[in-house]
Amino acid sequence: MILISMRAFLLKRVGPPKLFRYISTVKKGATFGLLFDIDGVLVRSNRVLPSVKETFSRLVDSKGKFRVPTLFVTNAGNKLRHQKAAQLTNWLDVEVNEDQVVMAHSPLSMLTTYHQKHALISGQGPVEDIAKSLGFSSVITMEQVRDTFPSLDAVDHEHYRPVLSESRHHFKPIEVIILFGEPVRWETSLQLLVDLLLTNGMPTGLPSELIYPHIPIIACNMDLQWMAEANMPRFGHGAFLLCLENLYKKITNRDLIYTALVGKPSEITYHHAHRLIMRQAEEIGIVNQVKTLYAIGDNINTDIYGANLYNQYLIKNPSNGSKSFPRVSCPIETMQGDRIKDPELGSHTCLSVLVETGLFSPDHQASFMSHSPRDFLPVDEGLIKPNFIAKDVYHAIDVIFSKQSYN
Repeated sequence: MILISMRAFLLKRVGPPKLFRYISTVKKGATFGLLFDIDGVLVRSNRVLPSVKETFSRLVDSKGKFRVPTLFVTNAGNKLRHQKAAQLTNWLDVEVNEDQVVMAHSPLSMLTTYHQKHALISGQGPVEDIAKSLGFSSVITMEQVRDTFPSLDAVDHEHYRPVLSESRHHFKPIEVIILFGEPVRWETSLQLLVDLLLTNGMPTGLPSELIYPHIPIIACNMDLQWMAEANMPRFGHGAFLLCLENLYKKITNRDLIYTALVGKPSEITYHHAHRLIMRQAEEIGIVNQVKTLYAIGDNINTDIYGANLYNQYLIKNPSNGSKSFPRVSCPIETMQGDRIKDPELGSHTCLSVLVETGLFSPDHQASFMSHSPRDFLPVDEGLIKPNFIAKDVYHAIDVIFSKQSYN
């Protein structure tokens, strides 16, 4: 009420054209940052949801520059960051740069231990270019492995080619497997991945014994489902990982071991995003003021769970001796150049905002079911409860602005 009264007073005193400039000069800047999920929050497939463009017009100044530190955190992994930024710019009618984009694979730039390993990259899109942009220097794709060992891919009987390839003599053993996202041909990828895990990355013959632990495997994007144009959710990379885990377990009677799981709901991803938000705040001119992150999403099991999990991490204050992220199989000590060195990090918070335009629906019980990845179980019920619920992203910003007394 006070805020509304003040706005009415200012409108009368300085007039509508000057109001925004007046508020901008009075304010020292936003004391919060925004982390937007994309699919189900801003768009459904390539269709921009209602009120989204109007929402983002509220977050920029008269020159179209963001006045609130804003990041787009997606579990998609089929594009380079600058490609996603260009797509967002087109969708939102505001300029988004690549430093505002966190893809599922973005935190892999921190895993410098594996950058010099010969890495198999699985997923869709320009996977080789993505891997090299993250720091990986020696990469091979699933398609290249299949072409080198054509007899391994026996599901498609019409195109089955049990012919030995000469290139197999020059094949360099796979040292690490990187899974960006779901492949197109699941049966081929599942077969070849199990082959490589059983043979220590060199599928040239029958292994005499099971090598365990197997070669390192790093997976991005744990979404079991996601929301596109269809009325019902679609399988995501988490569904592919579930198939891989169960096949490996069935064949070996051992559990598949992930060296690291990145993308939401991993705390590593939120830590990476937090660092980028702080850097962006400094560029805007907001120094040491951003203490609250608002993570806006449509998926209870990734967006909400991940934000709440990261908030738990912040409460524990890692600057006071905590050296590793809870519930993440990759310790933070293995990462380089991306740690937040803030003695007051324990005073920061990450709040979750659930919108009803995507995967979550209050009318369907399936929205509340736990689809969390195996390595993140069991799930504390408190971690899948959002701090706020809004019917869409426009109303989510209304809630955030009211809590921050910001307009």
